Amino acid sequence: MNNLNIFCVTDKPVKYLEDLDINLVGVGERQFNKKYITCLSGKNIQKKEKHYSELTFHYWFWKNKLEKYSDNDWIGFCQKRRFWLNSRSHREDSDISNIILKSVPNEWEKYDTVLCEPIPLGTKLSKLLKRGWRNIIRKPILLFDHKRINIRTQFDLHHGYGVLEKAIGVMNEKDKSDFTEFVDRNTTYNPHIMFISKKKFLNNFFKDQFEWLFECEKIFGFENLKGYDQTRLYAFLAERYMPFWFRKYSKTIEWPWIFSDSHLL
Repeated sequence: MNNLNIFCVTDKPVKYLEDLDINLVGVGERQFNKKYITCLSGKNIQKKEKHYSELTFHYWFWKNKLEKYSDNDWIGFCQKRRFWLNSRSHREDSDISNIILKSVPNEWEKYDTVLCEPIPLGTKLSKLLKRGWRNIIRKPILLFDHKRINIRTQFDLHHGYGVLEKAIGVMNEKDKSDFTEFVDRNTTYNPHIMFISKKKFLNNFFKDQFEWLFECEKIFGFENLKGYDQTRLYAFLAERYMPFWFRKYSKTIEWPWIFSDSHLL
């Protein structure tokens, strides 16, 4: 029996995705046909989609659907341009349907959660000098090692200096110290808010994540969040929190994924 449930989130209808054997989710203001799950019913935060992105579906799923699954069901998320691969052997194939994950691999038997293979964090020296001069003052070695920066510095450069520090300030006490160490120590992270986890972990994860993000709203609000790097601030915060939480509270394995947008052209 295949107990893998992958939900592919998109902000617009995509004909190619409709022909794949996956669960489609539509978020945002566009109209979607009946092939797509939407977040408009039940308990939802659809009005925050501009700032929360696919997290609007995560919240809706948690509040309205999660309890219907069994504890050992695998539940996961991907995006219209990013997909889980069906094996560790990367294959070039113009047809996504031939290489996307459709069943639970044997390698997952001893694990609870699947995270994307990580990406390294680095930046151009010019960007570091322009946006990160305060980081350089705190840590001068960045001038000589700008191609390998930690999660905190990367977030400061792209989403505003000190924003992550303020967000950590309102995090629950059981995670605050560990998360601080996580963002200061790691020079890679598992991206895109993509994960697959056994259902029994998800209620606690969603509870901790959304309680934190709602506290962050009291600091940052919505009106002053402008431009790509800040408009989706709550999604970017969640992107850093997600791998931390699952690494701390479950046994994780990293798995290959692919970026593909040819079907959107």
